[in-house]
Amino acid sequence: MLFRTLAAGLATLLLSAPLLADALPKVIRIGVSTAGVGNPPRVSTGWTSVAQVNRYVENEFARDGVKVQWIFFKGQGPAVNEAISNNQLDFTTLGDLPAIIGRAVGLDTRVVLAGSTRSDVYVAATPQSGITGIKGLRGKRIAFHKGTATQLAANRILAAHGLTERDVKVVNMEPATYKAAFLAGDVDAIFSTLDLVRLADAGKARIIYTTRQHPAATAQGFVLVNQKFAQAHPQATQRVVNALVRAAHWAGEPAHRDAVFRLWGSAGGISEAIYRREYANIPLAHRLSPRIDGFVLARTSQSVADAYKYKLIRKPFDVRAWVDTRYLDTALKTLQYTEAWPRFDAAGRPVAAGRLQPAS
Repeated sequence: MLFRTLAAGLATLLLSAPLLADALPKVIRIGVSTAGVGNPPRVSTGWTSVAQVNRYVENEFARDGVKVQWIFFKGQGPAVNEAISNNQLDFTTLGDLPAIIGRAVGLDTRVVLAGSTRSDVYVAATPQSGITGIKGLRGKRIAFHKGTATQLAANRILAAHGLTERDVKVVNMEPATYKAAFLAGDVDAIFSTLDLVRLADAGKARIIYTTRQHPAATAQGFVLVNQKFAQAHPQATQRVVNALVRAAHWAGEPAHRDAVFRLWGSAGGISEAIYRREYANIPLAHRLSPRIDGFVLARTSQSVADAYKYKLIRKPFDVRAWVDTRYLDTALKTLQYTEAWPRFDAAGRPVAAGRLQPAS
């Protein structure tokens, strides 16, 4: 009888183990690889701005009492990678290079969503420098934050003009610091994003290059999941992805275009007018897509190869083993969004509807 009682108890424990393993977490920690704007900080742009400001993830778990924390990192990608290595984040937004660096050194993450694709990078020179093009940067002081997506774009841009980091004087600074140094004339040029257009409009910078002229150099961003979280909480992981996909869908709808620009402009860093100019004649669904298609996979593989070529990582790796589209596939089917965003092939050409390429 004692044996039967112990056996029954063990069986009950084994049957309940999967449920215990997938119990909801008390808190979901989402990293943002920027310092954010405002107090409390908020995401300023992209579909992740819609998700955070409108509390899509919080609303998904409201009835369950699960707390959602958005954690912002002034130190950008390198600081995010450190937090992941210390198991302080469950999800995070991250640019391609820091995400690749993290994976290359063994961080156990998976790409579950595309956060941004074809994000333009701008290069600005001080008005007094006399620099009018990338070749004019030879021997000059240029600033960007190493270990971020901007560094990979900078290396691509320099290489396209016959230069490398050795041909310029790179000053490694965080965005707020290098902008201050630029305005003070302590550096001659900076590599950054749309915020440089604001400086140019104010007569404080001269835009000498944009990746609109060189699409292969554009930056990508991802949403990553910490595999420790995904393995312990697969259902919660799916629900987070569902919530984020709903936010991305709302942001990409043509009827919400004006509302999206107003939301971004209200952050205060970049005006609504600049956003409208940047996205003129570009459907938001093309830029604000979470879809991991042939183009995203090809560009990510190229980013890994470029990071290795430019000696930013010690060894390349197979992107297909890093990307996990299961959660996205499920979200698209469950929410009936399978045709919500266009698909692009490896060369960036639109393709007919079809099944997403799965992770290997």
